[in-house]
Amino acid sequence: MEYVRKLMDRVSVEGVKIELLNTAYGNGNTFLARLDPRTLFLWYLYFGIAPWFIHNEVLLLGMFLLLAVTTMISRVSPLIIVILCLGLLSQAGYLFIVSWLFGGGGETILPLLKLTMKLSVISMASITVFCSMDPEKLSDGLLRIGVPKQVSFGIAYGYRTLPSLVEEYHHIFLSFRLRGVAPRRHGLLYWRSIVYFLKIAVLSFYPLILSIAKRTRTTVEALEAKGFSYGYHSPEAKRIKLSYMKFTARDAVFLLGSGLYVVLLHVLAAQISI
Repeated sequence: MEYVRKLMDRVSVEGVKIELLNTAYGNGNTFLARLDPRTLFLWYLYFGIAPWFIHNEVLLLGMFLLLAVTTMISRVSPLIIVILCLGLLSQAGYLFIVSWLFGGGGETILPLLKLTMKLSVISMASITVFCSMDPEKLSDGLLRIGVPKQVSFGIAYGYRTLPSLVEEYHHIFLSFRLRGVAPRRHGLLYWRSIVYFLKIAVLSFYPLILSIAKRTRTTVEALEAKGFSYGYHSPEAKRIKLSYMKFTARDAVFLLGSGLYVVLLHVLAAQISI
């Protein structure tokens, strides 16, 4: 019961905001967080794309075990892990039900397991990489590999404002509840209450969108007053901003170790298939 209570505390709006902040800023002391962003992008380029073209069970299982270890090293929030597991289970369950309704049987389980394994590997690779970089480091890394300045800044700005937007949305939702009239009867399976809360959830987005527009305009004016456009278009300013980024022996060891592990997996998969 104590574990359930702690989990429910994290599911609250305040708990979600804290988990988002921890995900964005609380993993700076991990091994992966000390790597150069370009190293993480290069590593993710393989583990985020290659699983789609791999059909060998041994390879997928080995990659799954590696990504499970890197996810643990990244100190990913348990809330994100729970959301990931729920998404994968619902995806696999939905596909299995659809295949069963259209005449599929037990032979569809193995392909579904392969698909779930691929999605798990790609999802954990994404979580590992993007939870190991704070918004500033992620923005600088994208800027360094040639992503347009507006895109890299937009990603960093979205990371920073997301917790406050969640809290503001919660306040708007509560204000709608305070001024609205809840159904006097819940109805069968609480359908009246469910419809009521869904309606409020949709209506709460409109004031939030207006608030985001006003906040964005204020932010743009403040940035322009501080020379944002000049700094982002100046090669010298860009060089100074990204001067801290460099490859180290840690990056080489990480890439070399991952590459050797993948090669060993291919050798093992080839021997087992024989």
